[in-house]
Amino acid sequence: MTTVLQNVVFPTITDPDVLPLYADPESWSEVDGKPLRLTAVASIDNVLSRHSARVRAGKRVSYATYFNAFPASYWQRWSVVTEVTLQVTTSGPGTVMVYRSNAAGALQQVAATTVSGEQQRSAFDLPLNKFGDGGWYWFDLVAGDGDLVLEHGEWSTEAEPTTPGKLNIGMTTYNKPDYCVQTLRAIEGSPALVEAIDQVFLVDQGTQKVRDEAGYAELQEALGDKLRVIEQPNLGGSGGFSRSMAETLKRDESDFLLLLDDDIEFEPESALRAHQFARFSRTPVIVGGHMFDLYDKPVMHAWAEIVGDEAFNWGPSFPEQHRHNFRNANLRQTPWMHARLDADYNGWWMCLIPKKVIAELGLSIPVFIKWDDAEYGLRAKAAGYRTVSLPGVALWHVSWLDKDDSQDWGAYFHTRNRIIAGLLHSTRPKSGRLLQNSGRQDIKKLLNMQYYATQLAVDALRDVLKGPEVLHATMAQSMPEARKRAEGFPETRVYRPGDEDTPVSRGGRVIPTLDPDPQSPSGAQLALYTLKNVPKHWLRKEAEAASIEPELEYPKREAFWWRVPSHRSVIVGTADGAGKMWYRHDRAKFRRLLKESRALTREIEKNWDALAEQYRAAMPRLTSVEEWERTFTGRS
Repeated sequence: MTTVLQNVVFPTITDPDVLPLYADPESWSEVDGKPLRLTAVASIDNVLSRHSARVRAGKRVSYATYFNAFPASYWQRWSVVTEVTLQVTTSGPGTVMVYRSNAAGALQQVAATTVSGEQQRSAFDLPLNKFGDGGWYWFDLVAGDGDLVLEHGEWSTEAEPTTPGKLNIGMTTYNKPDYCVQTLRAIEGSPALVEAIDQVFLVDQGTQKVRDEAGYAELQEALGDKLRVIEQPNLGGSGGFSRSMAETLKRDESDFLLLLDDDIEFEPESALRAHQFARFSRTPVIVGGHMFDLYDKPVMHAWAEIVGDEAFNWGPSFPEQHRHNFRNANLRQTPWMHARLDADYNGWWMCLIPKKVIAELGLSIPVFIKWDDAEYGLRAKAAGYRTVSLPGVALWHVSWLDKDDSQDWGAYFHTRNRIIAGLLHSTRPKSGRLLQNSGRQDIKKLLNMQYYATQLAVDALRDVLKGPEVLHATMAQSMPEARKRAEGFPETRVYRPGDEDTPVSRGGRVIPTLDPDPQSPSGAQLALYTLKNVPKHWLRKEAEAASIEPELEYPKREAFWWRVPSHRSVIVGTADGAGKMWYRHDRAKFRRLLKESRALTREIEKNWDALAEQYRAAMPRLTSVEEWERTFTGRS
C-alpha cells in the first residue's frame, strides 16, 4: 500500500516573505561575503494553488527548501522506511532534476528526466541508505521554451507503518480565542488532516471563551464530534496539555497526541508529516515541530534544542541555529543544516507524543508554565524515548523578542521550574553550575534594579525547599500570587504615551548603536565587574520612594545588564515597545534580596541530594492521571 509521507506544498497566503521556505530561486549572489537571494525567479505570483506553481520559460526553481525538500537522514535514522518514491506531475516543457546532499552539505545529482508539453508524471525511487550522519533529497524544475507547471509533487513509501493509529490534537489557550478559531479553520480546511484526526481537544482556561468567538459555531458544525472544547480553571500550559494527555489515554482509536500552543499560525501539512513520521518510526519517538517567528516569518527560533548538563539550561545545540533567517541563506547555502541534529526536547508550541509514551511516563509535571516541555523530553530520554525535531514540520509563533518574561511574573517559574527540573534530571554533583548560574542571574537583576523579578526568584527558591507535595495544590494560585507581588515594586509600572507623570531623563536618550555583537564581561572580567559593582550598590543610600531623577533613557536593546548598573535611576523601554519602565536604586531592597537569595541558594545546595531524592520519588505520583484528575476537578 502506498502512503504519502510528505506533499509538496505552497503558502496558503500571498506573502512573499514566506516563499523562501517553499521555493528557491535558481541562483544566488554574494554581497559583503554573504549570500543574497535573487527573488525575481521564484515569485509569489507564480504560486498557482496549494500544490502547484509555475516556472517561467527559460528559468529554474529549486525545491531545496525547508518545507519541500525531504529530510532523508531523519527518516533513515528513525523510521522503517528504506526507500522513498518522489512523484512529480508537470505540464509544459522542461527538465526535472533530482539531487541529494551529504552531512556536510555537498550536492550530488542523482537523476534527471525531460518532460514534454503534455501533463506528465515522473517517478524516482530513492534509497535511504547513505544518510547516516545527514543529508536531504530534493528536486529542481528547469523550464524549456515555455512555462513549466508543477501540478503536484509527493514523497511516498510502500513500507507498512509500525503504529497505524489516528491523531489527537491538544490545544491549550488562555484568552486567545481569535488565534484558536484561526487554527481550527486551518485544520478544517485540510481534508487529509481531518481524516487523520480522532479528536481535537481545545482546553479553554480563559475568561474570553473560544465558544463565543465569531466563526467558532460554523467550525464546530463542520468538525462535528471531532472537536471537543474543555473548559477548566487556568492551570497554565502544563495543566492544559496534561488534560489533553489524560483524555488521549481514554481513546482507543488514537495512538498519538499533537500538542499546539494558542498564539500560532498553523501549517496543516506539518501535522500530517509529524503523524506519518510517528507512524513509521522504528520505536516510539516524540516528534517536535520547529518554531518560526510569526512577525518575521522566514526566521526560525532554533533547529535542535538541548539542556546543557553543566549549567542545566536550555538552548540550541550551537549558536548558529538561533534565529536563522531563510531569506538570507536557504537550505543549499547553509551547510550545518544538512547534518542530522539530535534534540533533548522540543517546545510544546508543536510537539507530537505517542500515547504509549504518555501511558508509561505519565503527564506533565505540575508547574503551570516553563520547563514542562524540557522536563518531559528529559524524562522520555531517560526512559529510552528520543525527541526528533523534524525538518519540514513547523508553525509560526509569537516571537520571544516581543516578550521578556524573565522580568515579569514569569520570573518565578523560570527560577523554580529550572531548579525542579535539575533536581529531577541533573547528573552533576550538587547541580553542577545550575545554582551558581541561577545566583548570578539574581545578582544581575539586582544590579539592574529589577527588584520585583529578584523577589520572585527568591520566592521560587523558598518554594523549591517546600518540596514537591505543594505543586498540585498551588497550581491555580501561583501565577496570581506572582502578579500580586508587583504591587510593592514601582519599577513594574509601564508609562505609556500620554501619561502626564512619565519621567524624563536629564541626560536624554541613549543613541542606539545597533551593535550586532555587544561584548559583555566574562571570565575574570565578570568576576571583577561583580566585585566592583555589588559593594557599590550595597553602599548606595538611595530609596526608590525618593523618585530619583532618571539619568538616562535606554532603548530596550541597549539596556544591557552590564551598562544599567552604573546608574542610580534610569528609564528603559519595554520589550514590546508599548511604553517605558523606571528603574531606581533602593538600598534596603538590594540588601534584603541579595542576602535572601544567597542564603536560600546555599540551603538548596546543602540539601541538594536529599531534595533530589524527594522530588524524584514523588514525581511518578504527581504526574499520574489520578493526581491530575483531582486538580482538573478541584478535588483535594
